[in-house]
Amino acid sequence: MTIDDSSIISTPTRLEMVVCWILGLGSLVSWNSMLTIGDYYYQLFPMKKYHPSRVLTLVYQPFALATMVILVYNEARINTRKRNLTGFTLFFLSTFALLVLDLATSGAGGLGNYIGICAIVAAFGVADAFVEGGMVGDLSFMCPEFIQSYLAGLAASGALTSALRLVTKAAFERASNGLLLFLAISTFFEFLCILLYAFVFPKLPIVKYYRTKAAAEGSKTVAADLAAAGIQTEATERVDANAKQLERLSNKQLFFQNIDYLLDLFLIYVLTLSIFPGFLYENTGSHKLGSWYALVLIAVYNMFDLIARYIPLIEKIKLKSRNGLMIATLSRFLFIPCFYFTAKYGDQGWMIMLVSVLGLTNGYLTVCVLTVAPQGYKGPEQNALGNLLVLCLLAGLFSGVALDWLWIIGNDKF
Repeated sequence: MTIDDSSIISTPTRLEMVVCWILGLGSLVSWNSMLTIGDYYYQLFPMKKYHPSRVLTLVYQPFALATMVILVYNEARINTRKRNLTGFTLFFLSTFALLVLDLATSGAGGLGNYIGICAIVAAFGVADAFVEGGMVGDLSFMCPEFIQSYLAGLAASGALTSALRLVTKAAFERASNGLLLFLAISTFFEFLCILLYAFVFPKLPIVKYYRTKAAAEGSKTVAADLAAAGIQTEATERVDANAKQLERLSNKQLFFQNIDYLLDLFLIYVLTLSIFPGFLYENTGSHKLGSWYALVLIAVYNMFDLIARYIPLIEKIKLKSRNGLMIATLSRFLFIPCFYFTAKYGDQGWMIMLVSVLGLTNGYLTVCVLTVAPQGYKGPEQNALGNLLVLCLLAGLFSGVALDWLWIIGNDKF
């Protein structure tokens, strides 16, 4: 099979970047809607009994992590098209179910409603593992700009929901009206992502080129997407005949060759999720902004996280050194004493500044690691490494969420 790259432009078009951005937005918009509307859940479910921001996040992460472990183990045999479409469809159905639950219960609290929300959140976690791992693995053997755009879309989901929450809090007297608007918008975006991934993304010229190239290198995960784009390939039929030529590194080999990158992502999200969102909702005290304070902090984090994900597009300031990435990642743990003393002695201005730097470093380092790590490998190996990177990211999220509970030790509000 020959690959004609004469018509492929080295720089992706605006349409291709926008499609990746929307797919990233749809990968987290449902979950970010729940995080951003956290003040509403604190009204329904009192903090001393339920701790909604911490509990819901803790429910979400084990399901995401466990599902991701299974998917990583079977990565080379999984149909990427079915995987991603399953994830987006599950996001769509779960978000719609949350909307129906809120309407059916008229926004009531209580243990039964709380358990129902937790069940839907668990479904969000499963969907996240399907989509985020599948998309990052898929984009890892394409151009780095696609990964950056997808990651920017992930952050944009937080920024969008934060902006909407500030507007709805000012416009609606009842927080439940704002929640319904959030869930309706999220449901729409999930449906849009199903359509984009099923009918638009596989037919983009540059996507067809990279998937054909990956198939030529022995990838079996792209066959269904190539078929959807109208491309017939003999690569999968030739794998046995050219087994030595198409040999790839095992997941274990990829793990040990990239252990520093994997550790970077794990530590980045351990630190971030040990502070965001639980600490910001429950441990920052009362200030002049009143009930707006936590919402402003969440919005500031999301906005700077989004901005930071575009900074690596400037090659001169993109961090590519493996040692540099590790040093920068470890230095972020200085945030722990900074947040502790600022919450105890500082005013809201210092806290807002700290949160903005937390968001900046999180977004910047995430893009640097995920765009640099896959370079130099064949398509099937890049797909596998992308999945391993997301697995470590989710492991970091889960560990950070668990460690976040340590902040409530000695907290009088507990």
